[in-house]
Amino acid sequence: MIKVEWFYWLCGIFFVLIALQVLNDRSNPKRVGSAAFWGILGLSFGYGTFVVNKQAPSWLLGIAVIGLAVLAGSGFPGKGEERTTTPAERVHFADRFGNKLFLPALVIPVVAAIFGAWLAKVKLGDGKLLLQTGSATIIGLGVASILALIVGMVLLRPKSPAVPVHEGRRLLEHIGWAAILPQMLATLGLLFNTSGVGKAVGRVTDHLVPKGSLIAAVALYCIGMAVFTIIMGNAFAAFPVMTAAVGWPLLHEQFHGTPAIIFAVGMLAGFCGTLCTPMAANFNLVPAALLEMKDQYGPIKAQIPTAIPLLGCNILIMYFFAF
Repeated sequence: MIKVEWFYWLCGIFFVLIALQVLNDRSNPKRVGSAAFWGILGLSFGYGTFVVNKQAPSWLLGIAVIGLAVLAGSGFPGKGEERTTTPAERVHFADRFGNKLFLPALVIPVVAAIFGAWLAKVKLGDGKLLLQTGSATIIGLGVASILALIVGMVLLRPKSPAVPVHEGRRLLEHIGWAAILPQMLATLGLLFNTSGVGKAVGRVTDHLVPKGSLIAAVALYCIGMAVFTIIMGNAFAAFPVMTAAVGWPLLHEQFHGTPAIIFAVGMLAGFCGTLCTPMAANFNLVPAALLEMKDQYGPIKAQIPTAIPLLGCNILIMYFFAF
């Protein structure tokens, strides 16, 4: 059986390598704190396995998360000297390979889809599934990323096998702490739900939704997903709160809607909020920084006219197809 933990370990090794690179980069004025940030993150991936298996205390991971937050709030990680291709080399690659440059990127969704739709059902000789139960998509994404790396190396033939690590470090230093913001916000959503925020929101919604009004309940769920996503920056963080408050008790249990459609479209409604918020830094602020845009909120301003009609479409799709 292929286990998802193997790919978490691989991610951890990558971050540790980044930490070692940063620590040895004397051009980075924040190299010690930056190395600590990536190192703590990398080691957490491996340590998490022992926590899940009840072989190590979980409170150490909590301290690690607090440490990451403190380092991020103190201005880490910082940027060092970039080791990347020159503008002339990029033009040369573009002229030489043309649309073939998109091949590594296209490998990822194709392979991930194959794992999620087909290999997830494949069984070994002893009757066990080939892929760990419930993790087929993540495993597929991990395998797809490795294959995409191999395709890119064969296609571009870089001078050194360390080039992907250098480029990965360059992108991470551009993104900074925002690289782990989605995971942090998703965890925050679970904490909110565990602490009873979803139930509290549910009590409020009881006074907002007219009794027996399906369209009002659907609109409240979708709009609530978008609004909570705007506040929290991540639809995965908003999902447990709004689902506990409206999605499950009202749309599924009271109106007997199809859960798969309700929750899938609900996530899409949340993504409409992602398009409208600077809290989704990795989606909206990071691209503006990488492209050196004059207006850091330019992507958000361009996306809002699309996000609002899409939210309306999601409300209609859920209303007509989920019940």
